[in-house]
This record gives sequence, C-alpha cells and structure tokens, in this order.
Amino acid sequence: MAAVAEQPRRLRRRGPHARREARIGLLFVLPAFVLFVLFRFGPSIAGVLLGFTDYSLMDSPTFTGLDNFTRLWDDPVFWSSLKVTVLYTVITVPGTIVAAMGLALLTRRAFRGSKLFRSIFFLPVVTSLVLASTVFIWIFSTDGPWSTVMGWVGGHTGSWLADDVFVVPALAIVGIWSRFGYGMLILLASLQNVPRELEEAALTDGAGPWQRFRHIILPSLKPALFFLAVIETTASFQVFDAVYVMTGGGPANASYTLVFQLYDAGFKYFDLGYASAIGLALFVLTLIVAVIQRLVIGKEK
Repeated sequence: MAAVAEQPRRLRRRGPHARREARIGLLFVLPAFVLFVLFRFGPSIAGVLLGFTDYSLMDSPTFTGLDNFTRLWDDPVFWSSLKVTVLYTVITVPGTIVAAMGLALLTRRAFRGSKLFRSIFFLPVVTSLVLASTVFIWIFSTDGPWSTVMGWVGGHTGSWLADDVFVVPALAIVGIWSRFGYGMLILLASLQNVPRELEEAALTDGAGPWQRFRHIILPSLKPALFFLAVIETTASFQVFDAVYVMTGGGPANASYTLVFQLYDAGFKYFDLGYASAIGLALFVLTLIVAVIQRLVIGKEK
C-alpha cells in the first residue's frame, strides 16, 4: 500500500523533468517539421497564388486577377483535354476496381501458391510505368499481339494508339494494368475483417455466391471501396507518364489530357501563370468528384 501511495508522488516529482525532455525532443523535431511544411505546402500555396498572375521565367509575376481563369473558360483546348481526362477516368476507375475486386476474391483464401499469385498481381504497381509504356507501344502496334487478338474476334486490327477513337481505351487498359494490384491489396486487407460466421450462416441458409457477395461482403467493403474510388480517381485525373511516352497527346489531341496541357503551358511555353490556373482547376475538379463519391459511396462511414 505504501508503494502504491508513493507512486503518484514520484510521477509528480518527475513531471518538470519529463516536460523539459519533451521540449528538447520538440527542438530536435522542429527543423524537420519546418522543412516538411515548407516543401510540402509551400509549392501548393505558390501554385494557387501564381494562378492569379502573368508569370514566365524571364519576368517577375504580375497580378492579373481572374484573367487566367477567363482565358481557361474560353480555351477550346482546355475543354477538349477535360473531356479526354474524364473519359479516361470513367473507363479506368471502374475497370481498376472491378479487376482488383475479382483478384482479391480469387486470392482471399490461402491455397498452394496463393502468395506467389498475389505477388505477381502486385508486380505492375512497382514496375516503372515508363518502361511498361514502351512495351505497350509494341503491344498496341499494327503488328502487335493486341491487333492479332482483335483480328481473331473481329475487332479493330490497326494500331489503337494511332486511332483517335481507340487511343483513350488503350491508355485506360495500361492504367488498369498498372493500378489493379494496389486495389487488390487494399481489398484483401478489408476482406480479412468480413465475419466468417455470417458467410457460413448464409451458406447454411442456401445463399448462393452472388447473394453472399451482395449482402455480406460488399457492405463490409464500402469503406475500402470509397478509399479506392477517391485514390484511383485522383490518379486518373493526373495521368501523364503513359500519355507522354505512348502518344504525346496525339493523334490530333485525342489523348491530350489536363496534366499534359499543364505540362505544355508550364514547361514548353513557360506560361507558368496559366499552367497554375490549369492545376487549380484540376484540383477543384478532383475535390468535387471526391465529394460526390463521398455522398454516393461513403456516406454511411
């Protein structure tokens, strides 16, 4: 009893010393924290401010108000690139989530070689997209495997990357291939939390695979699906690597995305104020879509 009564007094005596150690620790952490804030949020704030200026590398920024956004509104190239970006996102995001869901369900149970298959499916995520895009240029070429398969099934046998109708679906296939492994990993982790008792009870009651998936598995995966929808939408809106390597925005601007227009404005024409306005518009668009996804998918969580 005496030892128990003595413990609070010991803690009180150590109080000032502990607070002093905490302050010293904060002093050591402070430089790294300042650098993190500076390099993480500084460019973002600068980008927003530059969107309201006329700025090139040769001259100092000149405040122009909403001129860049008025120019953006009247720019047909912006609306064309927005259309391409939205089309790419509409194809890529559902395709990625469906592929990730199917593979997660296939590999959720432990079986011989299951870890190997999971590693193989995750491999595209850690593969250089630039290198993979170079390979896909050959795959989608006129003499490539894709054209050969399309010939067997009666599809378009020419180069998809040279066709203004099929170039975005071709890029979307590359996007799905490079991202489904990440979604599979997220869904696999969430599937571990699905109660086995509910599945066994539903199986005992005669529920088929679709009924078990719809009424037990899918509701449990809603938080993970919302997370994936937001992450994949953001990644799709920011697509650049594959477009730059595979098509360069062509043919006839049929694959010219918002980020590619931002790149051209900033690093080709050095119109950094207009490029910042494009970036801000892209941020607002991504935020709006994320809010809509929150209302549709994640409102219960």
